[in-house]
Amino acid sequence: MTDQKDDLVNYVIALGDDSLILGQRLSEWCYHAPFLEEDLALANVALDFIGRAQMFYDYASQLEEDTRSADEIAFLRDTRDYRNLLIMELPVGDFAFTMARQFMVDTYNHLYLQQLIKSTDKTLAAIAAKATKETDYHLRRSQEWVLRLGDGTDESHQRIQKAFDELWGYGAELFGMSACETALLSKAESVDRTALSADWKKLVSETLEQATLKIPSDDWQVTGGREGLHTEHHGHILAEMQYLQRTYPGLEW
Repeated sequence: MTDQKDDLVNYVIALGDDSLILGQRLSEWCYHAPFLEEDLALANVALDFIGRAQMFYDYASQLEEDTRSADEIAFLRDTRDYRNLLIMELPVGDFAFTMARQFMVDTYNHLYLQQLIKSTDKTLAAIAAKATKETDYHLRRSQEWVLRLGDGTDESHQRIQKAFDELWGYGAELFGMSACETALLSKAESVDRTALSADWKKLVSETLEQATLKIPSDDWQVTGGREGLHTEHHGHILAEMQYLQRTYPGLEW
């Protein structure tokens, strides 16, 4: 493949990794959510992310001329080969932590997908057009929960404030550019994530203020996911997620 095509493949796979890893995390709430309706809602959101990952991996497989299937891309790589942002792989924590992370990610996705729709790559633009409809729903849900928990009981307020304090430093990575993303900007195939930062912080801060929550300080940040440098939690996700594929290689269902 040419360098330009390599960049596109790596870019598409990274977008798939974001969706797959977060979808896997959200699926852990199945049968564990606070009540039945929320159990079903979280499972549906998880399926949306996993379905989105499938579309990105299918496209990456096409770009690689089917040398790897979408399933092989998803399940047969080691942790250093994944390029998901670190916030996606953090353990679910309590319900407040999950909703705080989801709100931060949903707000980012809302802004990101609006720009990806404009990509000169027609396949990426089509995936973004479908995903943005799901994301609008995801954002409404997570924003409502932030407001409800923040302006709820003393305990719910304390828990979600603690969650944002613990997550805030991971938000900086949402707006860093990898080498392949920067290279693809010349043809308007990728999105300039740095340009989304101000709008993201404005939207998130407005909701936190409505929820009577304090905006955390920007005195720390963690990055490395796009370079394959992950937290210790990433390997545990893969151990569970890849079990069948590693145990029964090539098995057809």
